[in-house]
Amino acid sequence: MRTPSAYAIAVRRPDGTITHTGATLPKWSEKYPLLKLPVLRGAAVLVQSMALGIKALNFSAAEAFNEQEERAAEVALTPAVVEGEGDFAGITGGVPGLFPVPTKKRPEDELKRGSAAAFGSIAFALLFNVLLFVVAPLVLTNALFVGMGWADRKAQGVETESARQAQTADAVARAADTTQAEAAPWYTRAYQTARGYLKPVKPTVGFNLIDGVIRMAIFLTMICSFSLAKDIRRVFEYHGAEHKTVFTWEAGLPLTVENARPQPRQHPRCGTSFLMVVMLVSIVLFSVVAFNTLVYNMAVRIALIPVIAGISYEIIRLSAKKEGGLVFKLITRPGVWLQNVTTKEPDDGQLEVAIVALKESLKLEPKPAEAALTPLS
Repeated sequence: MRTPSAYAIAVRRPDGTITHTGATLPKWSEKYPLLKLPVLRGAAVLVQSMALGIKALNFSAAEAFNEQEERAAEVALTPAVVEGEGDFAGITGGVPGLFPVPTKKRPEDELKRGSAAAFGSIAFALLFNVLLFVVAPLVLTNALFVGMGWADRKAQGVETESARQAQTADAVARAADTTQAEAAPWYTRAYQTARGYLKPVKPTVGFNLIDGVIRMAIFLTMICSFSLAKDIRRVFEYHGAEHKTVFTWEAGLPLTVENARPQPRQHPRCGTSFLMVVMLVSIVLFSVVAFNTLVYNMAVRIALIPVIAGISYEIIRLSAKKEGGLVFKLITRPGVWLQNVTTKEPDDGQLEVAIVALKESLKLEPKPAEAALTPLS
């Protein structure tokens, strides 16, 4: 859970106990005054939220690892009898003995391995998301426009005589190319076909609208598919527990499981609503900043990700000031609908964990939290 000036993470360990950690948030805007400016502050919040998410994952994984290590230490005192030859009973076989399980950590080695693993995971995640949500929709939309012939249509719908002559010449040239291509090997024909579909198309509003629909379809397919997995469903249950706990606090009720249980699990200020705003902003911005080269369009879309996040943050921030207004409801409604997938009904144990996280984050606040809470999802 994240409050205006602090955050806290709570984890239920395998033995049933709940452990937690937390800290106050660094004031980046005080150290870097430029981050107080609109758009820039939104990009900074996004980066900070990603960092907190990584901390939460690392803390949770560390607690699970520590529990397993404690169990391994207990096994190290248990005699092992395995047939075979060797000095390490229970591992290579040998005479009755003990498992040679180390009982002490090597902090420096673990830190190096942990840092390298975290960096590798982040790099892979960024590359995967860029390929899936930036490159793939752009290439598919480009191929669709070329295949349907939409890229060749004139904006005014009026063709000059020279344009018709040019089209006739192009048709003759394509016919000649087709005759030559039929005699080429299959892999050459496949390469030429793919190259033809990647003919650069300058993005328009319609182009980016289809691009956004494809991106959203990929996202929804991925989320719905993941929700079928048992472990991911449990994550979504904890997501619902976060929202119910926040609703309980915002209603001024004591933070108890009984009060949190009947609260709704769909929250209008969830990051899911933010994603919907990002989708709309990207359609408009990609239409304004567009090139005739596919590579340039791809590079610009990647470079504009922080700008899109910053603009989307400002829109959510402004609309949240009038949370009961029509604009806020229109902006957040698609995200609330999507939360029927990304949140599931939690059990009482999951509500307990969410309540601990919220209570601990509130303790770290220098003054009563007046601003809206943000579930760290």
